[in-house]
Amino acid sequence: MEPKCVQFLENKTMLITGASGFLAKVFLERILRLQPNVKRLYLLVRASDKKSAEKRLHSEVFEKDLFRVLRKNVGNETLNALISEKVVPVPGDVSLNNMGVSDSNLLQAMMQEVDIVLHSAATTRFDDRYDVALGINTFGALNVLNFAKKCVKSELLLHVSTAYVCGERSGLILENSFAMGETLNGKAKVDINAEMQLVEQKLKQLREQRCSEEEINEAMRDLRIEKVCVQFQIQKLETWAKLYGWPNTYAFSKAMGEMLIGQYRESMPIVIIRPTIITSTISDPFPGWIEGLKTVDSVITSYGKGMLKCFLVDRNAICDIIPVDIVANAMIATAAEHFRDSGSHTVYHVGSSYRNPIMYKQIYEIFTRYFKESPLLGRNGVPIVPTVTVLSTMARFRLYMSLRFKSPLQLLRLLSIIFPSHFGDKYVHHNRKFKRAMKLVKLYEPYLFFKGIFDDRNLETLRFKNEAKETDKMFGYNPKCIDWEDYLMSTHIPGVIKHVLKM
Repeated sequence: MEPKCVQFLENKTMLITGASGFLAKVFLERILRLQPNVKRLYLLVRASDKKSAEKRLHSEVFEKDLFRVLRKNVGNETLNALISEKVVPVPGDVSLNNMGVSDSNLLQAMMQEVDIVLHSAATTRFDDRYDVALGINTFGALNVLNFAKKCVKSELLLHVSTAYVCGERSGLILENSFAMGETLNGKAKVDINAEMQLVEQKLKQLREQRCSEEEINEAMRDLRIEKVCVQFQIQKLETWAKLYGWPNTYAFSKAMGEMLIGQYRESMPIVIIRPTIITSTISDPFPGWIEGLKTVDSVITSYGKGMLKCFLVDRNAICDIIPVDIVANAMIATAAEHFRDSGSHTVYHVGSSYRNPIMYKQIYEIFTRYFKESPLLGRNGVPIVPTVTVLSTMARFRLYMSLRFKSPLQLLRLLSIIFPSHFGDKYVHHNRKFKRAMKLVKLYEPYLFFKGIFDDRNLETLRFKNEAKETDKMFGYNPKCIDWEDYLMSTHIPGVIKHVLKM
């Protein structure tokens, strides 16, 4: 028998934003495989027209290896027919009113039919332009909420956020929602409209100065780090950490998105899903599927290739990772729980740090052992033998980088001045790489020394309730079931090598 939380999707119509994203794809595959009797799936992606949206969905979603089990189970023709019958491509942009949907007939059809809205669209770059992050992560959330409230049958907005809206808090982090304007340090209040005015004024100023697109990109990224006072005649710059407590654009803009949803939800049932670091599938539709390098995977693959010379991390810090199919299962279960739960506003952490923690030193030991037993091959066909220096403090890292790279760079700079034709380009190239490395370390530093533990009692209560039902016992979203050594050695690292590195 199907789990109750899957049965409820029968004859339901869903709108999914960010449908081409990693998590949304797994969620979509799960629905089509477990509940083919879903009525309709409106899939919103950024595209200029319906034909472009359809093409993008086929190439970036349905043609992926993720769907091979479903394709094998029902056959190519049946799956194509199912997609043709159930799936409606929607070209749009969540940063715009009505999510940028210009087709009035399509807009009206969605407003009449949609029962559930899953908002998954986001920009996840830590150093994205502030205007882009605000448009998508903050006001995009409000635009999707406003659309959901216009849908005559809509009974739930499921909003995907991130556990790291908590900033750099330590200790036990509860599943609490944000109040409008709330800050993490309590020293100031966030005025979200003023933040947007800041962005608009800054963009206007840059365009009046006839700045190039590259200069505009750089200036808008700098707003991530430096908070320019809204009154531009005041030139004082203050870091966001001092002003509000968030370390980067991503966490800050996602937190403000949650605030807007909470403030303007009215009676719309709201579920906020806050996953931690999402990794490859542990079991469904098959173990090890992943798309793109995630935070931890960049380190693992760089090590395996012999490219990682040093790494900054607190070995005893917990690395909160969670397989993507567990997150997708939790999303379906919470949607079933709160559908038609008028006025509810519930936050769910989906992670492992509270129930089944793993420390960075354990991950390091596992991936070094993996590449010792199964080394990657270099261009000459010889097995790569990686070596890496692990540094536990920022001071040690800076000293290491200064001795290993900065001092030689200063010599190279001198040579570039004396012999510009021979050393000029080389200095520029290596100096750019050095600056990029230091910038990345600064971006990720808060997470490499993160001391928080994400409480998941809301999800645990739901697990206990659902697992009492015989039909729901196999519908897993319990992190306790993960054997980290087996998962990383046998599933995750091989999955990254196969699906990302294509080796």
